[in-house]
Amino acid sequence: MSENDSLNLVAGIVMMVLVGGSLLARRLSLNETVRFAAIWVAIFGVAIVLLSFREEGKAVWTRVSSELLGTDKQMVSGDTLILKRGDDGHYWVKAYVNGREAGFLVDSGATTTGMTLSDAEAAGVDVSGFGLTVAVNTANGIVEARRTSVDKLVVGSIVTTDFPIIVAEEFGDTNVLGMNFLSRLQSWKVEGDTMTLIP
Repeated sequence: MSENDSLNLVAGIVMMVLVGGSLLARRLSLNETVRFAAIWVAIFGVAIVLLSFREEGKAVWTRVSSELLGTDKQMVSGDTLILKRGDDGHYWVKAYVNGREAGFLVDSGATTTGMTLSDAEAAGVDVSGFGLTVAVNTANGIVEARRTSVDKLVVGSIVTTDFPIIVAEEFGDTNVLGMNFLSRLQSWKVEGDTMTLIP
């Protein structure tokens, strides 16, 4: 038995003694005493269940509240990142590149994470001494991108450092989170309108 379990057991015994003592002090009939004892047992039972499933409860509350508000497309539950499909049918994530916020389209069809030139420069990514060029097949045709890296990329609770990316002005206004990020995760999956990223 762990120290936490021992403390919980002692606290439970103390609470039962206090409740039992208060019932005896009120000099209730046997029926009333049994009824009050049953109510207190039910209260303790509910409290124990709620405490045991508090993490799951937080995840459910986060999801329900975001559905009701209809705005939050990104939720963190423990270490897990949960994304809701956007109105355009894609999954978008709010990330921080070197501490600066940037939106990314999650694209399992992209081999490498790509950033627009303007967003990369705004985040302080070194674009002056670009590395080797690479031809990238995009929806708008083949563009020439250059390899570089991000000092720190934070997506939900997932943190990566010295993370390789490609940068091109032709990417327009869309940053893409590709397979070189997704493959670093323990797992990721899509179920219905929800994408789950597990670090």
